[in-house]
Amino acid sequence: MEFASYPSLAGKAVFVTGGGSGIGADIVSAYARQGARVAFSDRDLASSNALLAALDGKVAHTPYFVACDLTDIAALRAAVADAAQRCGEFNVLVNNTANDERHDFLDVSPDYFDAKLAINLKVAFFAAQAVMSGMLRQGGGAIINIGSTGWKNKVAGYPVYATAKSAVNGLTRSLAREFGKHGIRVNTLTPGWVMTAKQLDTWVDADGERAMDENQCLPGRIVGDDVASMALFLGAYDSRMLTAQEFVVDAGWT
Repeated sequence: MEFASYPSLAGKAVFVTGGGSGIGADIVSAYARQGARVAFSDRDLASSNALLAALDGKVAHTPYFVACDLTDIAALRAAVADAAQRCGEFNVLVNNTANDERHDFLDVSPDYFDAKLAINLKVAFFAAQAVMSGMLRQGGGAIINIGSTGWKNKVAGYPVYATAKSAVNGLTRSLAREFGKHGIRVNTLTPGWVMTAKQLDTWVDADGERAMDENQCLPGRIVGDDVASMALFLGAYDSRMLTAQEFVVDAGWT
């Protein structure tokens, strides 16, 4: 099966937060295969270096990796600036960083709340801020905020994550309105239950398999490449008149 090629992405500078593994790694790989100059940050050194090794020599521009704890906003800003020196000012930002760690509502402390809000929302806010000046100078760009169907489906067991991820849609729509006049498009890309290594190792069991079979309109399983395909479209010129929207890749569950 052959997938779409987007000539408008060739040579474009793309930054992906949390790009070292899972959906993020699939997005990094997809943009790199389109000929984009991709940079990504992650704190998982082993997975990030394995991704670089897998792509080296197979794409026009091997991605540039900046090791970083993205919840440290000073470090995030420095990582974006460093990567922009290597790749150029960014045309596309994919805000992928997240952590769906389970927690009990009654046990959540203020410190825990702040920490989970930081990884699931604050990083996206300040990553967008970090690339915005460059997009303004270039007269346009695309920001893709990764959402979640978890809160839509009323999944219990991670209320802070659900709170943060629901707020991503508000961030998207606010930025789309404010910066659309400058040619900057902002959309939410919301995956369903994606069969990443983490999900398969941690959460997918017989009950989960049954839930997917019963709730998805389409048979089969969603993989990271399905999400990455939408990320490419939203970053490419082909979607030039799409902004302030949410695009859900969940096989029809929600």
